[in-house]
Amino acid sequence: MVTAVSEHLEQARVVMWFRQTYPDTLIFAIPNGGLRSKSQAMNLKVEGVVPGIPDLFIPAWMTWVEMKKAKGGVLSKEQQLIIKYLQSVNYCVIVGHGAEDAINQLTEKYDEIMQRLQAL
Repeated sequence: MVTAVSEHLEQARVVMWFRQTYPDTLIFAIPNGGLRSKSQAMNLKVEGVVPGIPDLFIPAWMTWVEMKKAKGGVLSKEQQLIIKYLQSVNYCVIVGHGAEDAINQLTEKYDEIMQRLQAL
């Protein structure tokens, strides 16, 4: 029986690939998910945590990456709304269904992202 790779492992693989491929470009995670107590959730909300923010951010590329499992990963309503908003204010947003898909999209969109940045 083959078990699906977790979203955590898929995201870790993307971060490792990105840091090896673009060592001078910052990529970081937004630890928005996970199980929390009600008091922790309330504290984070007051501090500015917003549901639906994508998992990874590449500031120099103005690019967000939302990671989903390769099979069965679906965007929540909050994620759909945040992605639409981020795109409306000129950010690139990639939804990667597994590490391979995210890496392929980042690779394929590199030239487009660089052109967008030069135009700003």
